[in-house]
Amino acid sequence: MTVYTVGTFDLLHIGHLDLLEYCATLGNRFVVGVASDEVVASYKKNVPVIPLVQRMRMIKALKCVDDVLSYDSLEYITNCKEVDADIFVIGEDWGDKSHNIEVEKYLKSQGKKIVQVSYNPQTSSTKIKQNVVAQTYKGKYIVQDII
Repeated sequence: MTVYTVGTFDLLHIGHLDLLEYCATLGNRFVVGVASDEVVASYKKNVPVIPLVQRMRMIKALKCVDDVLSYDSLEYITNCKEVDADIFVIGEDWGDKSHNIEVEKYLKSQGKKIVQVSYNPQTSSTKIKQNVVAQTYKGKYIVQDII
C-alpha cells in the first residue's frame, strides 16, 4: 500500500517529523509531495525561506520517507496517479476548495482512502519564524507577527 501526503515543509520541525512518521505506518511505501514556491505563494502571504530543492532533499533524507516529488499547482490527482496512492493523508485545515474536492472524488471513485490528521498546536513553521525574528531584533524593534 502506498501512502501519499503533501506539504510545504519549509522549516522542518518535530510536528513535521511526527506527521511523516505516522504516515509511514499506514502502508509499506510512503511518498511525500513538496509544494513549489509558486504553489505556496498562491495560498500563503509568505513564500518558503528554504528553496524547494533543499526542502525536498531534507524530506528525502528521513528514513521514514521512500520517495519525494514536487508539485507545481494545487492539483493533486496527477501525483496521486503517478505514485499509485492507496491512502492520501491530509491535514485538519484541508477545506472544501475545488482542487481538494476533485482529488477526494477521484480517490473515492478508485476505492482509495483519505486519512485526515490533526496538527500539533505547539509546532509550526510560522511560530519558528516569529521566534527567530523576536530573538534577532530583541530590544531593537517592535516585533510584529509574521503571517
